Amino acid sequence: MNEHYVRNVIEAALLAAGRPLAVDELVAVFDERDEAKADEVRAALAALAAEYEPRGIELVEVASGFRIQIRPAIAPPVSRLWQERPAKYSRALLETLALVAYRQPITRGEIEQIRGVSVNPNIVKTLLERNWIRVVGQRDVPGRPELLGTTREFLDYFGLRRLDDLPTLAQLKELENLRVQLTLPGAEPILPAGESERAGAGEGEGAGEAEGADVGADAGADAGEGAAETVGDPA
Repeated sequence: MNEHYVRNVIEAALLAAGRPLAVDELVAVFDERDEAKADEVRAALAALAAEYEPRGIELVEVASGFRIQIRPAIAPPVSRLWQERPAKYSRALLETLALVAYRQPITRGEIEQIRGVSVNPNIVKTLLERNWIRVVGQRDVPGRPELLGTTREFLDYFGLRRLDDLPTLAQLKELENLRVQLTLPGAEPILPAGESERAGAGEGEGAGEAEGADVGADAGADAGEGAAETVGDPA
């Protein structure tokens, strides 16, 4: 099959989908007459990525597949096209999300033990509504508390292919706060080509929770130790 044709079809599919597409989904775009194989699709993806190098858009691979997005350096001026304000999340919410990401599976009680304060129910609700975390089971202890873990949507949103791509504890210690650590779009948005990264519900949720409760040196060590040894990719 003509390589230029395959590349054009894949590029158009990625722009039209509005979400990441896996290689098998891109293969399925072609009909039986023009059937493309996985190796041809991957070659076309590599060619597109190289073609985009000097441009304002880039092709990236995340947990759910490949997507075309605006380069971070170009995002601030482009984001002016949309009137809505970026989501702003409390430090308490970001600490909770980081603990789930690094210590999963983890219970709400364990999060509270590490942070030293109770978790505002709105924080967990917001993270569940954003589909950044999910219930992955129950701890086999009295009361059988729910175990929380991250989702593929979490990985996709933060531009990660797998949990091993999370910063290590040493890298986290060099950063000033969790907003920078997690590269939140509120600070420097990464917008998929053709649409803004919408914040959705939960802006400012949990802001009333005590903000002075940092993860701290000991809690940070608990939260991030062995980041490279986190559990496998979430389903």
